[in-house]
Amino acid sequence: MSVFKFKQFDVDQTGCAMKVNTDGVLLGALAAANNPQSILDIGTGTGAIALMLAQRFAEANITAIEIDEHAAETAARNFEDSAFADRLNIIKGDFIEVGHPEKYDLIVSNPPFFLDSLTSANQKKNLARHTDSLFFDRLVKYAAEHLTDTGTCQLIIPLPTAAVIMDLLPKYQLYLQKVIAVKSFADSEPHRVILTFGKEQKGITEEQFVIYDVPKVYSVEYQLALGDFLTIF
Repeated sequence: MSVFKFKQFDVDQTGCAMKVNTDGVLLGALAAANNPQSILDIGTGTGAIALMLAQRFAEANITAIEIDEHAAETAARNFEDSAFADRLNIIKGDFIEVGHPEKYDLIVSNPPFFLDSLTSANQKKNLARHTDSLFFDRLVKYAAEHLTDTGTCQLIIPLPTAAVIMDLLPKYQLYLQKVIAVKSFADSEPHRVILTFGKEQKGITEEQFVIYDVPKVYSVEYQLALGDFLTIF
């Protein structure tokens, strides 16, 4: 059994092609919201991000959607075994097809991100990691339909994918609100961004987040962001 231990919960990763990773824990720690009552995690995988948000936002009810049946079953067990079980709900299926009418104060996703790339020999990993631009059009459209008026959608994605997302926002009357550029080191180029967008038109806030001071030594900001979650801090 492959179990990733957080400070307040455990994440069994059995049957999940995509394990707990830096992208996921960063989104779980950095996604910002003002006392959200309803949260949606699209493509929850192991359920780690949803669990982190349940820990952070004690008043929120969290729905997680996962298309892979085995991953959804694993996430469901992780939810049931946590202290937040009464506020977590898993839906198995494609987020476009589940047909629930709810609106959310916060939508998050660590989505598939290899645009139009070669497929992997591992079918589950291919489903988890490969996609095309149509997927992101569907995702942005879904956010437009399911966000509350003041809600935000927050995604962690590579820069080329971020450009695709930003081009789609006007199509669905959504506005970019914040960009966090994630860098391995202070002097390296960003390799991920956390995009925040919603229905409200605000000034765009730009920030940087550095993971390491030097190789294998986490930055103070990473330690502060993940200090409530990772057992290494």
